[in-house]
Amino acid sequence: MLRWMTAGESHGPALVAVIEGVPAGLELQTSDFERALWRRRLGHGRGARQKFEKDRVRILGGVRHGLTFGAPIAIEIANSEWPKWETVMSADPVDPQALLIDAGSGDEREIARNKPLTRPRPGHADLAGMLSYELEDARPVLERASARETAARVALGAVAEAILSQVGGVQLLSHVIQVGNLRAEEPIQPMPGDEEALNASAMRTLDADLDQRFRELVDHTKANGDTIGGVVEVIAWGVPIGLGSHVSARARLDAKIAHALMSIQSVKGVEIGDGFAQAAMLGSEAHDEILKGPDGHLLRASNHAGGIEGGTSNGQPIVVRAAFKAISTVPRALRSVDLASGEEALGLHQRSDTCQLVPGALIAQAELALVLADALFEHAGGKSVAEMRRNLEAYRQRVGERA
Repeated sequence: MLRWMTAGESHGPALVAVIEGVPAGLELQTSDFERALWRRRLGHGRGARQKFEKDRVRILGGVRHGLTFGAPIAIEIANSEWPKWETVMSADPVDPQALLIDAGSGDEREIARNKPLTRPRPGHADLAGMLSYELEDARPVLERASARETAARVALGAVAEAILSQVGGVQLLSHVIQVGNLRAEEPIQPMPGDEEALNASAMRTLDADLDQRFRELVDHTKANGDTIGGVVEVIAWGVPIGLGSHVSARARLDAKIAHALMSIQSVKGVEIGDGFAQAAMLGSEAHDEILKGPDGHLLRASNHAGGIEGGTSNGQPIVVRAAFKAISTVPRALRSVDLASGEEALGLHQRSDTCQLVPGALIAQAELALVLADALFEHAGGKSVAEMRRNLEAYRQRVGERA
């Protein structure tokens, strides 16, 4: 069983990710995390923060000489901008006079760092967080609720992808299939080996024409002082049949995936396979017929189910999609109320992206990897990679004899 968590704030000294249950003998090093976080910084429509903020990664425990040894793994992602935030985000008490100093505003629309943030932003956790946690300032809410926290999730996803790849040969790929109301009629589905091509695409798509149209739409949105969302898709190739279970709601693989993807900031919808489109299909159209191949092995005529039936992986590629709403921090600002004065006001502004879909695809990929890696332990658990490989091979052989 894998267990993981993150700690830290957007402008704190560092984010920390911890994961336990990782088997011994997994090949893992700092460069794996650096590459995962580099991919998260890619994408057209990113804000100014990506230009100056660097992800400084340090493995604090659980790995020795490039191999895990069964202990919990802790990863630190240091904030290169911490000196600018040391006073306002100090863990220890500071002189109140220090918070009266204008620390600078970044751009003319942004609130100075040291000032209390009392105008909650529509679409964010600000209002509910301030009221439910009895806070006078939105800073503690937005710092933890910020999508910056997903850098730690992506680091955790790198561990999960290493487990899936090195134990079971499973590969995950993600891409953008819709920006605003512009959607590919038939998206080119990434295959194993397409990762570099996806990284080279500004909007993380294998369709060059669509990539240009996506970029133009993002640029148009930015010029109008607005933000834009869309849909990303993640595909997992080589997933063994039988991950998850039909026996209880909590054990269902699709339920776990939906929970994981819905936990990502800005995600408002999740579908597996053809999802919502299946609601418009007749029963004779919506399901994946089981066929006998030329070599006697079972095949599927389609993959409307997205690789999951009855809460269990069925051997087909797992296909999941996440719908991201447009980023809530809109440059031209939305109407709000200043909780300090009770007067109507405009929501505060913090630097943000115009479109978060490219990093969103990588974050969704990390979340799916964590769920699948954990599910893999149910069939092939072990204290070492070698033991897990043996267990998985025995299971696959048994299933293969029947299928």
